[in-house]
Amino acid sequence: MEDLDWAQMGTHLYQLGLAFLLALPVAWNRERRARGAGLRTFPLVSVAACGYMLVGMQTFSGSDAEARVMYGIITGMGFIGGGAILKEGANVSGTATAASLWNTGAIGVSVAFSRYEIAVVLSLINFIILQFFTSFKRQPREPLD
Repeated sequence: MEDLDWAQMGTHLYQLGLAFLLALPVAWNRERRARGAGLRTFPLVSVAACGYMLVGMQTFSGSDAEARVMYGIITGMGFIGGGAILKEGANVSGTATAASLWNTGAIGVSVAFSRYEIAVVLSLINFIILQFFTSFKRQPREPLD
């Protein structure tokens, strides 16, 4: 068994913690608005995406396999987001939550690549849209008889 690299463990703990923290504003918004995904889901998605990417980068350093890991994360985020979308007749809900889950995965991947500026901007934009753009959303239509 290899010896633990404590410095690297500290770096990864920092990155996973940052991925967690940057997901909290979005998670707080979704939780406060009583959406299905909230304070538990969004941080887990961000940390998991970051973790998968960190493992991929460590294991497949400098190869095309790193990109395949990222593609897998992107695809997985789409699958998880699809589960958040609900359709009742002509009304569709959950698309903002689905897009936010996908975005939260991108936050985690950005942190894994030490692109903190991208992660911060993604977090801010997502939070601002969820928090302040709800007044522009159309109200659901009543079904026609």
